[in-house]
Amino acid sequence: MGRVRYSLLGPTLAHTPDGADVTVGGPRVRALLTVLALRAGRTVPVPALVDEVWYGDEPPADAVAALQALVG
Repeated sequence: MGRVRYSLLGPTLAHTPDGADVTVGGPRVRALLTVLALRAGRTVPVPALVDEVWYGDEPPADAVAALQALVG
């Protein structure tokens, strides 16, 4: 099984194992991907993910559900 690679500088992209580029959707999804990529191999607590994904903005009332929707 190949690894997925990510490009975070410039447009945020995922690269499939065969090298095809996959554009990553909206700003929150890109923020989530960036947070997880920067902490690869480590557990990131939900409150830390919420703080990073909604950095500078007020998170939604049900931030955990919103985060789950982004992951989906």
